[in-house]
Order: sequence, then structure tokens, then C-alpha cells
Amino acid sequence: MTRTPPTTVTPVRLWRWRRNPLRRHSDVVEAWIVLATWVLVLVGGALAGILAAQSSDAAFTARRAQLHSVSAVLTDDAARTPPSSTGYDDGRVWAAVRWADPDGSVHTDRAKVFPGAPAGSRLTVWANRSDHVVPAPVTGSAADAQAALTGAIVAPSAAAAVWAAGWVVRNRLIRRRMAEWDEEWKRIGPRWGTPSGA
Repeated sequence: MTRTPPTTVTPVRLWRWRRNPLRRHSDVVEAWIVLATWVLVLVGGALAGILAAQSSDAAFTARRAQLHSVSAVLTDDAARTPPSSTGYDDGRVWAAVRWADPDGSVHTDRAKVFPGAPAGSRLTVWANRSDHVVPAPVTGSAADAQAALTGAIVAPSAAAAVWAAGWVVRNRLIRRRMAEWDEEWKRIGPRWGTPSGA
């Protein structure tokens, strides 16, 4: 008795793009959907990341344009110990400050200062157009890093959304193709008759 060597099946690459009698219209549509999905994942994700980074950078620039730095004077001694830490503060305390605009109008507000700072100490604070003290704007490398991080988060998120949409469309197409095969098998299967020996 001679033994036949096991046969290996070589996968045919890109079979949906080649002409063959087994290829259906749905196979071609599926191939285009897969190609379009991957192009949109790569291009769309990169574009979304770039646009998000640019938008974030523009928001930082717009905020900087609405703020101005002023030289203020501490009006009272700052508390010597910061309140109990919540884990989100930087160890500074709130204290009253005063500053004057170039036109001579005087403003007061509260700003964060280091504990124990004596009255009369000078410090630079940031004020908005309503002359209220606000946190310093994000500038320089910190702004660049935050804009880049925003882009880095948005890019894969947008790509994942596109991929998920393509996956849903492709799965619906596969289910439709399976239903078509089932219908064809119901028509063609009985013509084959019963196998010999059954």
C-alpha cells in the first residue's frame, strides 16, 4: 500500500481582485470596503490627529490673547501653612493681591502664593479682560506637548471609529453572502442526488 504525501493548500492572495469563476459581485464589494476602510483608517486617523492638535494649539493661542500679566502686590501676609492637601494642589495658599492698570484704576482679587509670603511682596499674576485673576495660560513647550498629546489621543480614536464602521458594513455583507449561498445550495443541492453508498 502506497502512502500519498499530505497535500498542502497554498492560500491565493488577493483572490477577490482576480478574475475567477467563483468570484461574486459581493466579493468585489467586500474587497473595496476593506481597502477603503484601511485607507480611511490611516489617512482619516492621521488627519483627525493633525486637526485636533492644530485646534488645541489655536485654543491655547486664543486664551493667551484674552489674558494679560500684571505685577501685583500682596496686601496681607499669606497663611503660613497650606490647608490640608487634597492631592491636587501645589502647596500654595490663597491671598489677597492688588494691582493698578496703566490708566491708574486699581483692582483687587485673590491669587495663589507661597505660604508665609509677607505683605508687600511683589508677584506676577494673570488677569482676564474683566480683571479677575486666572491661572497662567499654557505656553511654549507645555502648549506644544499638550497639543501633540491631544492629536495622539484623537488619531487612534478616529481610526478606531472608522475601522468599527467598516467592520459593521463588512459583517453585514458577509451575512448577506452566506444567505445567498444558503439559497443557492437549497436550489442546487438536490440536483446532486444522494452520494453513492448511502
